[in-house]
Amino acid sequence: MDRPEVRDLVYFTAVAEHRHFGRAAEQLGMAQPPLSRAISRLERRMGVRLFDRTSRRVDLTAAGEVFLRESRKILAGLDAAVRRTQQAARPRRLVLAAPTGTGAGLLAEVLDTYRRGTDRVPVEVMFTADAGAALRTGAADAALMCSTDDHDGLDGVDLLDETPVALLPAGHPLATRDSLTMAELHGDSLFRASPPPVGLDEILDRVAIGEFAVLLGASATGRLGSSVAAVPVRGVPANQIVLAWPRDTPSAARDELVRTAVEVAARD
Repeated sequence: MDRPEVRDLVYFTAVAEHRHFGRAAEQLGMAQPPLSRAISRLERRMGVRLFDRTSRRVDLTAAGEVFLRESRKILAGLDAAVRRTQQAARPRRLVLAAPTGTGAGLLAEVLDTYRRGTDRVPVEVMFTADAGAALRTGAADAALMCSTDDHDGLDGVDLLDETPVALLPAGHPLATRDSLTMAELHGDSLFRASPPPVGLDEILDRVAIGEFAVLLGASATGRLGSSVAAVPVRGVPANQIVLAWPRDTPSAARDELVRTAVEVAARD
C-alpha cells in the first residue's frame, strides 16, 4: 500500500473535525480546492471512502471514524516523539507531573531527598489534572498518579496508600472535630473541591490565612504548622499513589528519582 504522509493525516483530521471543507481549509491556511483534491487522493490511495459528501454536509463513513481515531493517535505520538527528542538535546532535567494534592507531602519529601544527593539533575514539577496525558505526550518524564488512573502504555511502582484529610484554618469551627464527612465539607463556604495548581507550601499558607479549605492526602500533615488543622474525612477511600513513567523510555536520571521515591515511601 502507498503509505499516507503526515500532511495527509493533518488534512484528513481537520476536515473530519470540522465536517466542512471550507472551515478546515481556513484552519490549515490553504484554499479549499487543493484540500478537496488531497482528500480524494488519500481515499484513492487507501481504497476506501472516508467521507460521505453532499451539497450541504460532510459526514464520516464508518471507515472514516476508524481512521480519525487512528490518525489522532499517530499525530499525538509524533508530537510526543518530537518533544522527547528536543528534551534529549537540551541540558539535562526532569519534569515530574502531579495532580495538585495527590501525594503532596510525599512529593515534597521526595524532591527534598533527591535534591540533596550528588550529581542530581534539576526537577521541574508540573501540576496538571491529567498526569497520564503529560507522560504520553512527552511533556513529563515521570508522574505521581492514583492506581485507578489510566496506566495504558506506562510503567510504574506503588509508593503508598494515602487516606484523605481536610486541611482547615486552625481557627475554623470544624478544625477541632475528630472527623468530617464530605457533605459537611461541601456545606462549608471555604471548601474548594479542587486545590489550586501550586505547591504544597503555598497551599498550606493560603489555608492558614483562611483563603480556602481543601481535601488532600494525609502525607501533607507532616508539613503542617500551628495555623493549619488536618481532620480525617469519613467515607472516602484511600488512594494508592503510584510513580509512573512512559514504557520503554530509558533514563538514568529518572530511574534515580524513582529509587529515591521508593526509599522515601518505605520510610513513611
